[in-house]
Amino acid sequence: MFKIPDHQVAGHVAGAGKLGPLVDDSGRFYKPLQDGQRGTEEVSFYESFSSNTQIPEKIRKFFPIFYGTKIMKASTGIEHPHIILQDLVSSRLSPSLMDIKIGARTWAPEASEEYITKCLKKDRESTSVSLGYRLSGLRVFIGDELGFYKPERDVMRKAGPDDVRLFLMKFVSSNLESESGSESKPDCSLVASVYGGDNGILSQLLELKAWFEDQTVYHFYACSLLFMFEKGLTSNPEVKLIDFAHVEEGKGVIDHNFLGGLCSLIKFISDILSDTNDLKNGLIEP
Repeated sequence: MFKIPDHQVAGHVAGAGKLGPLVDDSGRFYKPLQDGQRGTEEVSFYESFSSNTQIPEKIRKFFPIFYGTKIMKASTGIEHPHIILQDLVSSRLSPSLMDIKIGARTWAPEASEEYITKCLKKDRESTSVSLGYRLSGLRVFIGDELGFYKPERDVMRKAGPDDVRLFLMKFVSSNLESESGSESKPDCSLVASVYGGDNGILSQLLELKAWFEDQTVYHFYACSLLFMFEKGLTSNPEVKLIDFAHVEEGKGVIDHNFLGGLCSLIKFISDILSDTNDLKNGLIEP
């Protein structure tokens, strides 16, 4: 049985006649193909990536499993083609999620002038240009009684560098309120178990960085990193890459646009980890 995803933090949301993704009980995610070349190009990427022998197995874990395409009844009630993917959160009960669009430039070289103008406006009004990435969505599980902390999308889009750092801290904090968030400084109580450690988000980002420093097969424009973890005894943090409607052939050239944004994000998270450790050890004042 199909239903609207409970844990979507960015992108087009299904409902009230609006076209959006659906999930089923078997752990699959049905994403409506976008109009024009976007849908075709996203399918082409998944087909290429799935069969590409140049992709190391240790890197494939960062990408959703691709199960093909299907024409089916969409969230609007009308037949529509869908990409069938792995539902990345199907095994989690109350996941905390963050969607981060990577790259100072979110448009591909072959894009139309109209689309480039549209993307340039968003890139300049957000932190895409200044930081090399921007936050697209955030949802943090606080507890059974308070539920989730989820800031409005407009707040996320208008976030400056200081706001971005604050949201990255809130993602690993427990002293939040369900709607507006805590007015006090985020406690970063989960920073070690989520960002740090051998299997933490920072370690996974560094593994991706090592691949992007060498890979010249693809250039990922307007692609996002999805951070997720489950609050509890074992947070099991994961990093996934999503949204591939604007992937271009690398043609033997390193994807500096994505790599630059990834390095910037790594620096921010490393600084949060370092400052939290220094605070804990009394090396800096609260």
